[in-house]
Amino acid sequence: MTTTASQEELFRFLEDRFACAQACSECARTCALRASFMNPDGPNEQRLMRREGILCAEVCDATCRALSEQVDQDEAGIRAQLEWCRAVCLQSAQVFDECEGAQDAAKASRECAQVCVEFIATLS
Repeated sequence: MTTTASQEELFRFLEDRFACAQACSECARTCALRASFMNPDGPNEQRLMRREGILCAEVCDATCRALSEQVDQDEAGIRAQLEWCRAVCLQSAQVFDECEGAQDAAKASRECAQVCVEFIATLS
């Protein structure tokens, strides 16, 4: 039998998991859009931003899928995915900070990293 407290904890966990998946999805979309506007043959800064945008989008997309679809994944696997996502998002935000017009991508990356940290804190 499930107690009310454990049901509330489960609901909170699922809400946090959904919020994290949603933040990852938004970050992936923003970074992919940012990367699509960059010329891959342009200056080094543009190539770096494009690579970083693609990497961030792919990691966030993978994290979103892991949180949305793989309910049987162990906690260590979820934690590792979230840590990886957080690190990539922070790295991407730093790169985007250096480029004019990339403020939305930097903001989305930072917000995603923060939500990952908050969700990690809910894991036992």
